[in-house]
Amino acid sequence: MATVVELISYPVKGCAGTPAASVELTRAGLAHDRSFMVVGEDGVFRSQRTDPTLAVIRPEVGAKGTELTLSAPGIAPLTYEIAYGTGSAARVGVEMFGTPYRAVDQGEAAAGWLSEVLGAPSRLVRVPPEHDRVTDGCTPGTSGFADSSAVHVLSLASLDDLNSRITAAGRAPVAMERFRPNIVVDGWREPQTEDRARRITLGDGELGFTKLAVRCAVTLVDQRTGTKAGPEPLRTLASYRRIPEGGVAFGAKFSVLRTGRPAVGDAFNVTAWGTD
Repeated sequence: MATVVELISYPVKGCAGTPAASVELTRAGLAHDRSFMVVGEDGVFRSQRTDPTLAVIRPEVGAKGTELTLSAPGIAPLTYEIAYGTGSAARVGVEMFGTPYRAVDQGEAAAGWLSEVLGAPSRLVRVPPEHDRVTDGCTPGTSGFADSSAVHVLSLASLDDLNSRITAAGRAPVAMERFRPNIVVDGWREPQTEDRARRITLGDGELGFTKLAVRCAVTLVDQRTGTKAGPEPLRTLASYRRIPEGGVAFGAKFSVLRTGRPAVGDAFNVTAWGTD
């Protein structure tokens, strides 16, 4: 039986993840996942592709959901009251992968803190209450500021297979955190089993397959140090995980069909399978 062994949300897009033993599953994914985003002066989102230091910024949403704490090495942490946009909080225009969105600016304190850590003028924004993004794929859904679909699933079997190939070539294995999954699954013998899952129940929630997860240069960033440490895993993935559309795939993306509250240890039940 496959089971959930890790649940990780990433409150600020591109920053460190927050593991949990149990977490609310919303229509937009794990609670708070990619609901915040760092942007430059031009409103374009910042990513580890160009700002790997994002990896060492650790965000934590308070238990009541009213405060966000940002911490990073070498600087005092910042805690501020989240602007959800239900009052007079300003809407600003932002851009992600060429698509415009509206967002709620999080104020000067967060902007100043991030600008100091990243060494460039930056602001923090959040999805507004009216955020109605529609994500594509086999099962359309919604998400916050995730690259695409709401939930990214990766199995230990897939990582073990990848690392066996990397170490066979005399190079060091990579950690699961390089791939920034939301749900890590154990119990499958075959790697890439997540690629064939089409409907999944976990706890009282349900997921629907959208697409394979196409990997980018973020996987080359050491998530502990915020520095690029390539060429793995992309070099090895290119030898066996190329897809016709271009690039390499590793892991699978899902939309949320039914909300719930999954927990580590829950059965990861595939109720419908595909063939590719």
